[in-house]
Amino acid sequence: MNRTDKQIKDILILLSTAILLIGACTEFFHVASGTGEAVGDFSLTWLILFSAFVIFSFALFVVTVFWQRGTLSAVSMRLVSYRNGMWFLLRWIFAILILAFPVWFLQYTKWGIVFQGFFIRSLIWIVVVLIVAFLASKEDTLFGWKEVLGAFVLTASAFSIAVSLQGVTDYPFSLGWSEGNRLWDYSTLFGRSLYKYPADQNIYVLLDRGRLWVGGLPFLIPGLTIEMARLWVGLTLVVPYFLIGIAAFRSLDRSNRHWFFIVLWIFLFLKQGPIHIPLVLCAALTILIWGRSLWISIPLVILAGYFAQTSRYTWMFAPGIWIGMLELAGASLRNGKLVGSQWTRAIALGIAGVFGGYLLPKILPLLERSVSIENVGEQIANSGFTAEGIAGEVSRQPLLWYRLFPNSTYGSGILAGLLIAVAPLLIILFWLAITKKWVLNIWQKLALIGSLLAFLIVGLVASTKIGGGGDLHNMDMFLIGLAFTAVIAWYNGGRESILNPNQLPVWMKIVVIASLVIPAVVPWRQMRSHQYAEQASALVTLTDAPDEKSLDLLPSDEKVNRALEKVQGEVAVAKDVGEVLFLDQRQLLTFGYITDVPLVPEYEKKVLMNEALSANAEYFQSFYEDLAARRFSLIVSERLFTPIKDSSFEFGEENNAWVTWVANPILCFYEEKITVKEIGIQLLVPKSGQVDCSDRLP
Repeated sequence: MNRTDKQIKDILILLSTAILLIGACTEFFHVASGTGEAVGDFSLTWLILFSAFVIFSFALFVVTVFWQRGTLSAVSMRLVSYRNGMWFLLRWIFAILILAFPVWFLQYTKWGIVFQGFFIRSLIWIVVVLIVAFLASKEDTLFGWKEVLGAFVLTASAFSIAVSLQGVTDYPFSLGWSEGNRLWDYSTLFGRSLYKYPADQNIYVLLDRGRLWVGGLPFLIPGLTIEMARLWVGLTLVVPYFLIGIAAFRSLDRSNRHWFFIVLWIFLFLKQGPIHIPLVLCAALTILIWGRSLWISIPLVILAGYFAQTSRYTWMFAPGIWIGMLELAGASLRNGKLVGSQWTRAIALGIAGVFGGYLLPKILPLLERSVSIENVGEQIANSGFTAEGIAGEVSRQPLLWYRLFPNSTYGSGILAGLLIAVAPLLIILFWLAITKKWVLNIWQKLALIGSLLAFLIVGLVASTKIGGGGDLHNMDMFLIGLAFTAVIAWYNGGRESILNPNQLPVWMKIVVIASLVIPAVVPWRQMRSHQYAEQASALVTLTDAPDEKSLDLLPSDEKVNRALEKVQGEVAVAKDVGEVLFLDQRQLLTFGYITDVPLVPEYEKKVLMNEALSANAEYFQSFYEDLAARRFSLIVSERLFTPIKDSSFEFGEENNAWVTWVANPILCFYEEKITVKEIGIQLLVPKSGQVDCSDRLP
């Protein structure tokens, strides 16, 4: 490192440290103030804690200044000597405990509710990173570059994994708008015996086959509880992502000692979507066959394409494009050119992937119907599974182009959000290419740019579809393609450049660290407990929250049990009068909280919303007829409201569709009997007498 780079680094460290510590002290002050009247607005306990924190912060800044000047070199050498003399296993036990601390402190204690400030959480993260990097470093280095990167990726991964498991609880009611009903969806594949419903009748769920299989596997276990099912869901949000990285590094470089950390980075990068699990599995299978024998690769990429299409039609070409991109851009050049065999592999596998995703799903149903060979072409052409058919399906619901830009539904907007997510990686890739550390010929560049551009366009269009645009999950194919590009670059010169601090200028080191930090920012901010309802009053004081409701805590066990008894009692009475429709909260049937009630599979919440977004008047005709005929003696729903909103509100258009097609008609024919506000559940019964709803129906 030259003198200028060192001066820049020193200034950045001191300035960042000062801002961080001042910000953390300010946030701690706001927590401590208002806790009592022993001294000013402080209780004695919190005054002592605040004073200790200020002293600690000041000492930390002084140490940073002296360390920058080299005054503490003797102390540093002594620390290094002591660390190197520690038993290796003991060092790693300490490192693991330190690594686990922020997850435990922020997510599994009440202090994660209290300390939500940016600076305090940043201070915790940085201190943990430095301690772990120190314990992992070797020889005479206090903090090695590789060890710092490793500490960042480990902590970031721990945050993301923790948040993925945040919903593992035995709370019987839904944790989100559709969370409970989604558990019901999963149960319908292998858990039909849980319901009173004719075995010869199909149960329609609004869920692709791939996700239904993945989510439904736990229902093969007798006596499955809601907590176990949520644990499985949480694990599916973690483990499949690891499979992509493991598949990428399974044999291409057995001597790579850093494979585990790259697997974690791939997990972090892709979790920014997040990405639905079936596509993640298709991606893992696709990269697994990269470089393998064609006899193995061709049938597997056909399978990947088929599974992708049956999960979601927009994914049909993804495996074919991915494998073609991997084979071309990942091939070793000979005199700057691709040889014939490399072209053959890429084209053959690309065609096989397209066959599996596009043609095979059309052919198999025709074969089952014993259609003659002469009529296969005609049947395929008339199947509707064409570019025009897909375009019609996309345009069936409105496209809200403003969601590409900052808006109330997704603050930064899709474009800015995507740029933040991928900018560090793009900078790294361009730097590697411009500095000739990663060499590509024109065809390899076209393979990468063309593939990624196609995925980008599809993802942006899908993100504007009403009901979407709330996160980056529709950018799934693009994010996976970019992760594959990173793997290609890693194998072709990137590893040596990134891991060697002498080859990286200061600004590039910042970019590399940013590529690890940015994917973890959202889970890092989200880590907190939703328990401790019994301490809500004290938490309101510590957090300066306007009221207990704003703390977003799960209700106490007493309130939950009381609400459950109410619902059970009302359903027990209503089932003897007529049918009970669980528009919402269907997981109460799934996990035995409510028993001996015949299942009414029609008119599930997500299905109604999907049809409302499409303004499908034909579908709703039967629903309105059933409401008018008082078919249901009781409807179990979320709390229904009828305000019309504009785009300045989060999911304003979706709200209006729900109000117009669902809430208004229900509240015209039915009336509230019981509402449990803490749970967000409403029980509705038919209105007495004649009801004219002609002016309330769309």
